[in-house]
Amino acid sequence: MANVFYQLSIQLVFSPKNREALILPSFSDELHKYIGGILVNQKHKPLAINSMPDHIHIFFGMHPNCLIPNLVRDIKSDTSLFIKQKKLSKHKFQWQEGYGVFSYSMSHRSNVINYIDRQQIHHKKKTFKEEYLEFLKKFEVEFDENYLFDFFD
Repeated sequence: MANVFYQLSIQLVFSPKNREALILPSFSDELHKYIGGILVNQKHKPLAINSMPDHIHIFFGMHPNCLIPNLVRDIKSDTSLFIKQKKLSKHKFQWQEGYGVFSYSMSHRSNVINYIDRQQIHHKKKTFKEEYLEFLKKFEVEFDENYLFDFFD
């Protein structure tokens, strides 16, 4: 049997429905740990998970058998149920459709981890919309603004 060697570093970014500020500091750490558990259970390696009230960044070493749309579906559905069952939010919690997924080389891992860990500082200067548009442009992702997240200005 042949061995499989891989190094895949992936960042996911997505938002609660309508980009509402529903990821509260009171439960964000618990949510991050829960997402880490989902990743580990699917043979991925969590590297950094952090959120602002209106979005989340998940950076992980991806197992090569992963289908990203299935992973995102599992994370979104499992965490929505988790938040509901634990009554962590007074509001109906839903994730918005869509997500951003970006890949990085091993040499960029520490920078991405630092960037994600410092979200609270970073977002004192830049909105999520500005950040997300920068990601799309930096990674040369073609997009139609009509199909981006529903941003409230």
